[in-house]
Amino acid sequence: MLLPRAGCRTPPPLAALAQVLRLEQGRRTGLLFPLQKLERYLAPGTDTARFRLFQPALPALQRAEALFKSGRDHPIDYVSSAVRMAHAPLLSLPEVRYPRSAAGNFLKPSPSFTLPTYSPQGHTKKMNFFKVGKCFTLVDMPGYGYRAPQDFVEMVEAYLQERHNLKRTFMLVDGVVGLQKTDHIAVEMLEEFGIPYVIVLTKIDRASRGLLLKNVLEIQEYVKEKTQGCFPQLFLVSSLEFSGVHLLRCFVAHVTGNLPMVEAS
Repeated sequence: MLLPRAGCRTPPPLAALAQVLRLEQGRRTGLLFPLQKLERYLAPGTDTARFRLFQPALPALQRAEALFKSGRDHPIDYVSSAVRMAHAPLLSLPEVRYPRSAAGNFLKPSPSFTLPTYSPQGHTKKMNFFKVGKCFTLVDMPGYGYRAPQDFVEMVEAYLQERHNLKRTFMLVDGVVGLQKTDHIAVEMLEEFGIPYVIVLTKIDRASRGLLLKNVLEIQEYVKEKTQGCFPQLFLVSSLEFSGVHLLRCFVAHVTGNLPMVEAS
């Protein structure tokens, strides 16, 4: 059963791009492009090409931010939920799929945007569909773990195989602990089905610089050597500081065809 979420957290001040642009240049760059902040600590001669594959200029970031603001001419609406593919709405818009925590922390379109919550008695795993104007659909889907119920596994796999308008799936990895067993399972599934995906490192504000850099380099090497469908650049985010969120939103806008030309900064 769907229950309304009680209350709504106030978005952090730096959730507004205009606020970020008021910061001094060093901090502004670090918030918008967290990977660049780490570059200065790399050993001389280290290849940094994968740190800058997606580096949009300010106009692209601004256009992407506008897509995540609900308005009269650009409503962001909850469409429906589904417990199996037969119940999924037939939508023609480009889709991106992400774990539930991304919806609340990183891809939350506006302060008034809320997600359905679940009754603790049911423990039902559901897909939630949200239309972002006439631009794209966000599909909120709980994470895929090795203890997931079989019916949920079947739902996830059916969605990934049958949803032809799925443009990208976002895989969240804890920036403090790095890749875990469940992450490897998710990668294997995405690779098997040929689904393009992106790895997003979360909680970067909780990791020391040395640990974060270690995890970034190890995961980049893993992506390079072990994957084919993963976008080579990692995305680093912090829901506390809002680091990297504007860049991640811009990437969503880009892969859904809403920013076909992204200028480099």
